[in-house]
Amino acid sequence: MSKSIYVGNLPWSATEDEVRELFAEYGEVLSVKLINDRETGRARGFGFVQMEDAGADEAIKNLNEKDFNGRSLRVNEAKPREARQNHF
Repeated sequence: MSKSIYVGNLPWSATEDEVRELFAEYGEVLSVKLINDRETGRARGFGFVQMEDAGADEAIKNLNEKDFNGRSLRVNEAKPREARQNHF
């Protein structure tokens, strides 16, 4: 099984390769997706890492609040996105 990990407070300059390298210390990284603003294409400062369960738990424990290029990361298990409500 694998887990999706939310990674917040990333520096704007962070690349998927840098994030992959950081998490790879704790286990196999299946995928990395950094989120960009649809309008501007610029990084939004957060993303998601997919990892095997055991490595994911270690990464969350060790990387939450860790300094990464001058920013204190927020790392936790990603929660499924709730369906958006349309407000008309």
